[in-house]
Amino acid sequence: MNDAALSPAPMPAVRGRLTADAPLAPLVWFKAGGAAEWLFEPQDADDLTGFLQALDPAVPVMALGLGSNLIVRDGGVPGVVVRLGKAFATVERTGDEALRCGAGASGILVSSTARDAGIAGLEFLRSIPGTVGGFTRMNGGAYGREVADILVEAEVVLRTGERRTLSRADLGYTYRHSALPEGAVVIGATFKGMPGDPQAIQAEMDRIAAEREASQPLRSKTGGSTFKNPQGHKAWALIDAAGCRGLRLGDAQVSEKHCNFMLNLGGATAREIEALGEDVRNRVRAHSGVELEWEIQRVGVQA
Repeated sequence: MNDAALSPAPMPAVRGRLTADAPLAPLVWFKAGGAAEWLFEPQDADDLTGFLQALDPAVPVMALGLGSNLIVRDGGVPGVVVRLGKAFATVERTGDEALRCGAGASGILVSSTARDAGIAGLEFLRSIPGTVGGFTRMNGGAYGREVADILVEAEVVLRTGERRTLSRADLGYTYRHSALPEGAVVIGATFKGMPGDPQAIQAEMDRIAAEREASQPLRSKTGGSTFKNPQGHKAWALIDAAGCRGLRLGDAQVSEKHCNFMLNLGGATAREIEALGEDVRNRVRAHSGVELEWEIQRVGVQA
């Protein structure tokens, strides 16, 4: 094989930052896993669209938000990982009880801006440890509400570089899932709530924050909720009943505080974290006959 066959395809010119062999462990909550073949942090939406238009169609593309509900496998992620920075972390009011949000904005920023504008119904976003791009793609939700309840439209850049505005119906939302195609990157979304009193909105946000603090291991290296709640069940209860609370593999552990969370106690590899999750799934299946489905996204290749 000649040297040309071994060398990677040239990348299109960008105005943002394009980094080869970029470690992803520092960017994800588990603090484990391999590197991105390329990490692209676009300067703005035009930088992203131009890059994707010029990029070899065979190169895979994946968007990365806060890295909360994500296992990056130890062999790394081939192709390009797109991470939207401060230029996309914007929230502005656009009309009655509506907010236009950049995909890099956090759930806390969106809910706090809604509070200040007297917009109720978005308080649950305070509890989602992610960005607008991530929870719009995955129909994130908590405390009885989900993105499908508040989304008006989403702005996305398709893998081809085409920029499109999609309605809620276009996204085909189901539980923790959308019909967005592979390689599409959400760059913004418009959410709509209802008129509310800022003090009452703050009180609800405080209640949600206190409930999360009491029940979830927020100050640990974790990935958030590991498994989706099966129809008619709570995942944590099935895991607990199967005897998995505190179960450990290397430095990967099922949280004793909330057993639908897994923890990296220090030096866990992504392989150990994922293998622990599969062990939990097997034990739950053997105990109750219920098949747990991963909520955490697992990406990349095994080392």
